Amino acid sequence: MITELPVEKLRKICDASRFGCETSQDIGMLDTIIGQDRAIHALKFGLDIPSKGFNIYVAGIPGTGRTTAVRRFLEESAVHQPVPSDWCYVNNFQDSSRPNAIELPPGRALEFQKDIETLVQNGTRQVRNAFESEEYALHRDSVVKSVQQQKQAILEKVGQLAQQEGFVLQATPMGLLTLPLVDGKPMSEETFMQLSKEEQEKLLEKQKKLQEALETAIRQTRLLDKDVTENLRKLDQQVAGYAISHLVNELLEKYQGVPEVNSFIENIRADILENVGQFKGEEEEKPAAVPAVLPQRTLNLRKYQVNVLVDNSTLKGAPVVVEMNPTYANLFGRVEQEAQFGTLVTDFTLIRSGALHRANGGYLVLPVEELLRNPFAWDSLKRALENEEIVIEDVIERLGFTTKSLRPEPIPLELKVVLIGRTDLYQLLLAYDEHFAELFKVKADFDIVMDRTEAREHDYAAFVCGLCELEHLKHLDRFALARLVEHGSRLAGDQEKLSTHFGQLSDLIREASFYASQEQRDYTSDEHIERAIEARYYRSSRIRERLQEMIQRGIIKVDVTGSKVGQINGLSVLDMGDIAFGQPSRITVSIGLGREGLIDIEREAKLGGPIHTKGVLILSGYLAEQFAQDKPLSLAARLVFEQNYSGVEGDSASSTELYAILSALSGLPIRQDIAVTGSVNQKGEVQAIGGVNEKVEGFFETCRLQGLTGSQGVIIPESNVANLMLKPEVVEAVKDGKFHIWAVKTIDEGIEILTGVKAGKRLEDGSFESGSVFERVDRRLRELAETLVSFGKKDSNDKEKGAEE
Repeated sequence: MITELPVEKLRKICDASRFGCETSQDIGMLDTIIGQDRAIHALKFGLDIPSKGFNIYVAGIPGTGRTTAVRRFLEESAVHQPVPSDWCYVNNFQDSSRPNAIELPPGRALEFQKDIETLVQNGTRQVRNAFESEEYALHRDSVVKSVQQQKQAILEKVGQLAQQEGFVLQATPMGLLTLPLVDGKPMSEETFMQLSKEEQEKLLEKQKKLQEALETAIRQTRLLDKDVTENLRKLDQQVAGYAISHLVNELLEKYQGVPEVNSFIENIRADILENVGQFKGEEEEKPAAVPAVLPQRTLNLRKYQVNVLVDNSTLKGAPVVVEMNPTYANLFGRVEQEAQFGTLVTDFTLIRSGALHRANGGYLVLPVEELLRNPFAWDSLKRALENEEIVIEDVIERLGFTTKSLRPEPIPLELKVVLIGRTDLYQLLLAYDEHFAELFKVKADFDIVMDRTEAREHDYAAFVCGLCELEHLKHLDRFALARLVEHGSRLAGDQEKLSTHFGQLSDLIREASFYASQEQRDYTSDEHIERAIEARYYRSSRIRERLQEMIQRGIIKVDVTGSKVGQINGLSVLDMGDIAFGQPSRITVSIGLGREGLIDIEREAKLGGPIHTKGVLILSGYLAEQFAQDKPLSLAARLVFEQNYSGVEGDSASSTELYAILSALSGLPIRQDIAVTGSVNQKGEVQAIGGVNEKVEGFFETCRLQGLTGSQGVIIPESNVANLMLKPEVVEAVKDGKFHIWAVKTIDEGIEILTGVKAGKRLEDGSFESGSVFERVDRRLRELAETLVSFGKKDSNDKEKGAEE
């Protein structure tokens, strides 16, 4: 005799006394990640191994605390790692479009930036002071006077020669000219024209020679001017070099261990000396179109600045960077532009860092779904990891457009990238991205459940303590903790498991704490937890209640009393995203003569999915093995889910459909106060299905609304008993004998409960026990086969008579 499940099998109760405390406040906060031993092992391995390509993909569903857990684990690991270098960008004095990157010990970048700023400020002041000194003025005047004296001597010599020849040097807008003298005065043109031709030619010959001598002298003076300019430039460079030498030498000594810094400082010195005129206040003449307010001097000094890209001065270990919006610019940085007089300009001081720069030497956490959604980000990240360098590029060039922009020197990249995403995305990347497996060789798989042990239940309580302390929520008393553990098993769908969906659990705790605060309670009780569960369910139950109302009003036909042949109550689960609930459905079978076998109306109407179709085909296999060893199956049996218009998928109703077929063939009525769920194989073994709690509760609700009779219940697979975590009201109804739950292993057991008649064993002669369900089915199938044969003979005889006539 098959007995129903006892009450203790319907829900695993958590003993509140096992926590050893009165509230979660007494337990203490949790300092480890709960229930993810496999994932933690993978994370530790991925972080410890230094080889290239061992980056990590954290797989799991959202809400399991992946990001929080990974960040906490990385931060704990990062504390024991060295602080990475600082990075700066400085001007490339040879090619300003290719700024140079400088690596500095951690915490030295800002100091270096300040040192260079001080060097430029003090150097500028001291250079100007030197140029304003009396010593410099005297030295400069002596150089200038010496040249002026030489120039004057050269011109005086030419003047004396001209005087000897009766000429004089005269300055004109055209320059110095030699003019003949008459009575000590320059000869006029009229006087010259009055001279004879021979006299004119003699004067012109003398003037030509004197003019040649004059031009030679002018060339000599120009060479002197050039020499004085060069001498003055050298003087300025010597003065400026001397003025800044001690400042430069101090920095060279301070940063003697960093060749790139020393090279930059020497470049600054050389550029200051090369452009020493700017430090004297000598500005180049500006075009008329350029306003006088243009800050020319500030712009010139800007090239000496240091752009600190990464400053790790505040770190206590390796950096942990979580970038939730991994666009190309947010990952690789960007070169900003600023408007000047209607055009956009840029330089090395406008280079901005990205997450890769900030995480360099540490860990970078990225959501893979967002990463794949952003153009260029995924391919560029793979290229950076492959080449082990960070390259800042203009995104527009990736589209094929050529622009004139900066090409900052690449920065060496050494870090661990941790991608967080769904398992299906991991599988897709593994299948379709040939580089993925080479770059992300470690998979950290976050499970959605963990074993329900006493230690794990205690971890649940510690998690509650941490959440309440962090968010200043009401702590849970021990009965509330026990109720939360039971709810964790319900979410896991297993009495021996607990859910690791801590996001959902956290929301439940917050809501329960809110109710406790409304009632001005010191602690959250199990009543508040239960209220939060029911409230969340109620808020999303509009469709469920509407369907139950339609059943109650008879719009959707479901019988919960009486018995009928070829009709049975199946159970399905409707998943609305935020909640899932069970729904009874009437399944009917019609039997007729024919050779079609089982006809799935859902499949014929294209409403049945492939798994459901497979389940129906399995039924044909079961019937063939059980009843078609000595005769063919000569029937046309049509299966249908009545009033189903949205499709059927899954094989969880295959055993239910088989019961209906056996009822239709045997003529035995099936109890309508019992609903059935479970799949079946070709050997008649009932197999586990999903959503067993929702299915049982769905039929219970239907029966409750129409009135519990005390005989109603549900048949489930025996292998699903461990999944039962039914609502307290269902457990209470079973305890009071108002509702029943049976667990069966085979079709034989189930059909006996539904019909009250034994299934029947096969005897040695191949027949079944007299009066059993299977004996009736076998007899009906034999009758159908014989009838079909007789109809075949009659049809053949009719054809022969027709041919004779």
